Amino acid sequence: MTDIKLYNGDCIEFMDKLIDQNVQVDCIVTDPPYLTTPRGNAGNSGGMMQKLINKKGQVFHNNNCPVTEWGPRIYKLLKETGHCYIMTNHRNLMEYLQVLTDCGFHFIKSLIWDKQNKIMGQYFMSQFEYILFFRKGAGVKINECGTSDILSVPNKKLKGPDGKNLHDTEKPVKLMETLIRNSTKEGEVVMDFAMGIGSTGVACKNLNRGFIGMEIDPDYFRIAEQRIYYEDYKF
Repeated sequence: MTDIKLYNGDCIEFMDKLIDQNVQVDCIVTDPPYLTTPRGNAGNSGGMMQKLINKKGQVFHNNNCPVTEWGPRIYKLLKETGHCYIMTNHRNLMEYLQVLTDCGFHFIKSLIWDKQNKIMGQYFMSQFEYILFFRKGAGVKINECGTSDILSVPNKKLKGPDGKNLHDTEKPVKLMETLIRNSTKEGEVVMDFAMGIGSTGVACKNLNRGFIGMEIDPDYFRIAEQRIYYEDYKF
């Protein structure tokens, strides 16, 4: 198995350690925590505390990780000519583009993840998510140039014994595999500084890529470890 390193704790602290050690990675694929559009009725997800969080536009307790903090760090950690994929929504789109280009990234284009399900809203129902595609330094073609910039992958989530989502914004492994397969070769290293329950890591393992993953939430980290390290994982 290729080299896999997982860190449970603050991603900023771990990235600073990697920078001090002159570590660099071949590709970054991540779905960082960000504010969402506040929901007036908070929907039906989670208990009372989760509903209060949703009303403020937060999905998780650990949403306080602004792009101004992680943007410069991932730029230092990415190798020259490396690709970087950042997932976000419309609310954070302009800030992400501005800050990340100010850091030195070249914006290539926005990919669309078609989730194949709809979420109710006042202004059209939501069915997609942005995947911002950046490069560092000179441009390098993707490996499968025939890949569409609209990636239609069902938004199916793993469930716990209680029938609830293990992670409310879990990304499909198949989606992550498409990005990783297009921007890396076997044996190269991918980083995800907000790995949640480890979809990026599972994709790297499936594709024989190295992986550096970080997650601050201990419960999500435990699930990620089990998914990545064990074939017959149990929750």
